[in-house]
Amino acid sequence: MSEYVIRLEAMSEPSLLKFHVNQPLSKENHTYTNIDEAKASPLAQQLFYLPFIKSVQILPEALILERFSIVEWDDVKDEVAQQVVEYLNAGGAILSETESNSMKAITLYAEVTPNPAVMKFVANKRLVDQMYEFKSMEEAAQTGLAEVLFEKSFVSQVFLDENYVSVSKNESAEWDEITMDLREFIRDYITNGGIVVSDTATPVQAVTAPENTSELDDTSQEIITILEQYVKPAVAMDGGNILFQSYNPDSKVVSVILQGACSGCPSSTYTLKNGIEQMLKNMLGDKVEEVFAMNG
Repeated sequence: MSEYVIRLEAMSEPSLLKFHVNQPLSKENHTYTNIDEAKASPLAQQLFYLPFIKSVQILPEALILERFSIVEWDDVKDEVAQQVVEYLNAGGAILSETESNSMKAITLYAEVTPNPAVMKFVANKRLVDQMYEFKSMEEAAQTGLAEVLFEKSFVSQVFLDENYVSVSKNESAEWDEITMDLREFIRDYITNGGIVVSDTATPVQAVTAPENTSELDDTSQEIITILEQYVKPAVAMDGGNILFQSYNPDSKVVSVILQGACSGCPSSTYTLKNGIEQMLKNMLGDKVEEVFAMNG
């Protein structure tokens, strides 16, 4: 067996760091938030001996580690990567035999969204750690679950975030005809160890998308904070996402991008004007006159 090699990847959340591994680690995702939970994973237990490790996620092709704020990843990431490589190359166990051989029961339920073309399928476990959106078979190629979903003729878009998958359909089928079969298809795919999102997939921008938010004006930063704290959780419940695009201080217009179930939703204009726009006006006063949305 070839030696393990690790490649590091920064994530949108600065407390998280992804350790890509060149060999499979697990058939499914495993998340541990303390050393007691990690009894089923000797590797995770070893990592929790580091005082700054807050959580450990073992994915089929990577580790995602979350740190406490007592350190910065730049100060410790190389040492952690070296420790993981040495542990794996010495034959250290990743999962206990019981954990690696067990097939965890996956439950999945379908949830309607305000967009009649979109159905949200919610799992009882975390599926992804970042948001992903695929609008075509070409975009979904070699990415895991989205690719197999696009093999179904009625699927037009796929959006994944945390513990759910939002599927958009075209007019060739009705939800009452396909929802049950589609739910079982997704559940079986995940239960049988199918890769939800591969390393080749590119995550969408987070709501704090601009890479250098510190260079934005104060109002833009306030808008991003409001979207993150108040708006994003609400649209996520409907299977969608919202991104800050820009703020024009002269026209006082805020531009945002709607994704997932929010994109193309007939009720999005009402939500935008009577929800998001009104909230920004109330919280920022005369700094905002209008919110303009584009479909992602």
